[in-house]
Amino acid sequence: MAEKHVLGISGGRDSAALAVFIRQTRPELDVDYFFTDTGKELPEVYEFLGRLEGFLGKPIARLNPRRGFDFWLREYNHYLPSAQTRWCTRQLKLAPFEQWIRPMLASGDKVTTYVAIRADEEYREGYSSKHERLIVSLPFREAGIDKRGVLDILDSSGVGLPKYYDWRSRSGCTFCFFQQKIEWVRLRERHPEAYEEAKGYEKSALEHGSPFTWSQGEPLSDLEKPERIQQIIGDYEKRKLRDLKKRPVNPLRPIENIVDIDDLYGEDEGGGACVVCHK
Repeated sequence: MAEKHVLGISGGRDSAALAVFIRQTRPELDVDYFFTDTGKELPEVYEFLGRLEGFLGKPIARLNPRRGFDFWLREYNHYLPSAQTRWCTRQLKLAPFEQWIRPMLASGDKVTTYVAIRADEEYREGYSSKHERLIVSLPFREAGIDKRGVLDILDSSGVGLPKYYDWRSRSGCTFCFFQQKIEWVRLRERHPEAYEEAKGYEKSALEHGSPFTWSQGEPLSDLEKPERIQQIIGDYEKRKLRDLKKRPVNPLRPIENIVDIDDLYGEDEGGGACVVCHK
């Protein structure tokens, strides 16, 4: 029986910081890093994975589902994934991971999977193991590392943040249903082709009777109207200004001035997180 150590990279800051943290604090571990690729990721995610591989000194395995998003969308009668029915997480993220580790467990190995849930995320639960030899470890929670600690790890290591944090607060699919409305506006600005693809999926879903739209209570065809865009941007800027006024100014820690969109909106617009994709 061998001991295996695996760590999933979401393409976001927390899982990247955990990979750096484990590499720095437990260099004796031979960790296998993996990324479950839905095929609908932002280009910035792939750029960040390459940067992280340079720091880790080893490749991040790309796990691809046997069947992609379009297949599963048809299987679910063209109903979009949602916070109530997260079939994208099950079929495109968790299933490829479980398939990947199945031979390890079948051969009698003990597998420890490291999950990047922070100490200040008491509300989040990690991946639930269904096998006695699959151990789930939460190093950040055990070490008391919070959001500030994550930012410090990435800053001091030189890895930094993914470029999409300039306009978006999470990794995952381009059309993640947990996005806030301002993030949909920014997606339309930065990646108009991805926005149009999401709009096409939504149109088909509504035609098939889906009760869900990507953005809660508002189809993308309405969200993209010029007057609505200006309203969304204006609301975001007001919330951002109020948030920045509350913060103490620390010129030695410019990374603290990064605005987390989820912090501004909380549960107002959907909020929440997938167990794999979130940040």
